[in-house]
Amino acid sequence: MQKFLCIHGHFYQPPRENPWLETVEIQDSAYPYHDWNERITAECYAPNTATRNLDNDGRIMGIVSNYARISFNFGPTLLSWMEKFAPDTYHAIQAADRQSITWRSGHGAALAQVYNHIIMPLASLADKRTQVRWGIRDFEHRFQRFPEGMWLAETAVDLETLEVLAEEGIHFTILAPHQAARVRRIGTGRWKDVSGSRIDPTQAYLCRLPSGRSITIFFYDGPISQAVAFEKLLSSGERFADRLMSGYSDHDKHPQLVHIATDGETYGHHHAFGEMALGHALNYIEINNLARLTNYGEYLELHPATHEVQIIENSSWSCVHGIERWRNDCGCNSGGHSGWNQQWRRQLRESMDWLSGQLAAGYEDGLADYVKDSWEARNDYIEVMLDRSEENVAAFLLRHSRYPLDEDASVAVLSLLEMQRHAMLMYTSCGWFFDDLSGMETVQIIQYAGRAMQLAEIYCIQGIETQYLERLALAGSNLPEQGNGAEIYANYVNSAMIDLLKVGAHYAVSFVFEEYGEETDIFSYRAYREDHQIFHAGQMRLAVGKIFIRSSITRKTDRISFCNLYFGGHTLNCGVCSFVGEEAYLTMKQEVISAFNEGDFAAVIRLIDTHFGMHNFSLKDLFRDEQRHILRLIISGTLQEFEDKFITLYENSKSLMGFVRDTGMPVPNYFMTTAGTALNLKLQKMFTSETADLDRLKEDVNEIGSWDVGLDKVALEFIIRRRIEGSMAALLEEPENDQILSELLLLVEAQALLPLEVNLWQAQNMYWTMLQSRASDLRSDEGGTSERRSWSETVKNLGQLLFFNVPDVLASAKRDL
Repeated sequence: MQKFLCIHGHFYQPPRENPWLETVEIQDSAYPYHDWNERITAECYAPNTATRNLDNDGRIMGIVSNYARISFNFGPTLLSWMEKFAPDTYHAIQAADRQSITWRSGHGAALAQVYNHIIMPLASLADKRTQVRWGIRDFEHRFQRFPEGMWLAETAVDLETLEVLAEEGIHFTILAPHQAARVRRIGTGRWKDVSGSRIDPTQAYLCRLPSGRSITIFFYDGPISQAVAFEKLLSSGERFADRLMSGYSDHDKHPQLVHIATDGETYGHHHAFGEMALGHALNYIEINNLARLTNYGEYLELHPATHEVQIIENSSWSCVHGIERWRNDCGCNSGGHSGWNQQWRRQLRESMDWLSGQLAAGYEDGLADYVKDSWEARNDYIEVMLDRSEENVAAFLLRHSRYPLDEDASVAVLSLLEMQRHAMLMYTSCGWFFDDLSGMETVQIIQYAGRAMQLAEIYCIQGIETQYLERLALAGSNLPEQGNGAEIYANYVNSAMIDLLKVGAHYAVSFVFEEYGEETDIFSYRAYREDHQIFHAGQMRLAVGKIFIRSSITRKTDRISFCNLYFGGHTLNCGVCSFVGEEAYLTMKQEVISAFNEGDFAAVIRLIDTHFGMHNFSLKDLFRDEQRHILRLIISGTLQEFEDKFITLYENSKSLMGFVRDTGMPVPNYFMTTAGTALNLKLQKMFTSETADLDRLKEDVNEIGSWDVGLDKVALEFIIRRRIEGSMAALLEEPENDQILSELLLLVEAQALLPLEVNLWQAQNMYWTMLQSRASDLRSDEGGTSERRSWSETVKNLGQLLFFNVPDVLASAKRDL
């Protein structure tokens, strides 16, 4: 009996981009990372590109990618983010797919995914087609090949969805075992009932479709997948491997495929160091020749389906009630909120369905005069989403338009297509998955609906928002303070909604703090400076100017004039409006400059009110990331004062407080608070200074223990980690630089003295790269000059501190020559 093994990871995050800025704004709950995409990349997606092979003492013997040895899919919207914000991880994932093609008989590890994770059985046929086509084209763009398989969001399935997959050339998909209804051997007439997860998951199945097409389905091993996700199976790599091997049957003689499917985040995010358990299990199975690692495409080529299957329609892997979790209060939830209900799901689904129908009709009517086929244009719009360059957008419009379009018509077409993109995004499954209407995932999809309606109001349907909110108001939050859906919309969507004027306000407000060039990107907009002047009077500043703003998405433009009176600190008065003509602009400019130069600041404020009306803005109106950046600049001086005073108070008082403690008298809480703050600040400053003072560090660590104060471990670990990574990157650039090497060794020695665990993963990866490239030098330097021997010894010592088995790694590299 041949034994094949395939582990599938569904790597996915819901799209988190601000619908108006097209970027993920800072999320404080992901601290110390910028946002949850960044955090989960650090905990899971990146570590799986470089997992450790360890010796019996837990030291690193090698670094390999898990992705090349498993099957995986990544959500297209996640990869789009990763390409820009985590390029090293993104390229490593692409490289892993190329490696797997070499290893697996020409079959890649990567599968495609329906574009933005909508529940396919609840989608219209047109939306199903768009989701599949966008998913395929995005995959081709990133992996440079056509996908053999496609992952369905939540494995939610119906026959129409399978028809679309087969129609578009997809060979297979993966479902849960409880989604199979009946099976039979191909060519026989008798069906066997396998409902209730009784299907044999160790082989492929052919599903014949009403159209005459067919598609292959793999049903993963449910019990083992469940154990990986929820039963702490990843606490041991060998235990994981043993459980995988238990999936084979000695009684079946056909080539058996044991395969599991879980959220990819299981390996590192949901379960810390889960990627290491995965890597160890794969190594253990390969080294001991227990099974042949494969992927679905390779197995299917070697062993085509001998049985056919009928599915249970409207079923999924994460709702025992089918697909009710995404439209009803079925009882499925994430737990932890006793007494809550999810009745809001029905009203949210009905609101979105009504809105989708309205947007579809408005879209068709709005594009009728411009394009040949509105739905083919939407299906092909993925080409623009992947490349928004002027040349590519122009080619797209030329391809689909009935006649050459002028600027206004082009903006209208692109805006209506954007409306449809957001009509897709508003169906992202996570909006219904969790427990409350006010949850961040649900608010996100309501924001997508808000963006779609904003565009609809301009280009095809007036008054649509009012009707939508009447329906959304029927959905209620479990939290009384959040109210109903309409109130949530008012609090979280209206406040986030922007237009070109607000982009201009962001530019104008930040202008007194930032050095802007002639052209400036403001997220998904571009600002062109046409005129500007800044005047100073003590700490006060006056900025006057005009800019031309263009959306990089819809190409819509506006010319904005502004006047900003900055008083210092966080106080300013900024007026912004659409440009109304050169004469009015010059008059405003002359009047406010004259008043400012005369020191009549009250007159400047009155003039701003006169020329700009109610369009007044402040720091509160800045987009969140820039707002944080500017506020840090403003408070930096104040923070420095606080830091200096805390440290001075501690240093001046620690001797006296030590005496008080030694007498048995309780030390005042004020001092303990000061000691904790000061000692944490001293450590943070030490690891942000040019060099680390080991003697001083030892003193501070002893004092932390003596006073039994808590470390701000999250902040300190992040600071130390980034400092070590920066030094390691510098060493990679100049491996012969003794000063960089010595300072890096000192840093790593210093962090080892602290009562916290620093994540050295990235530093280890860089050291591994250097070790591989300089292995021959490190071996030959043993008989070289004293300088070379010293360099070699320092590099090896650094490796030991980074938990490498350097001698064995070098010996292994020599054997591989």
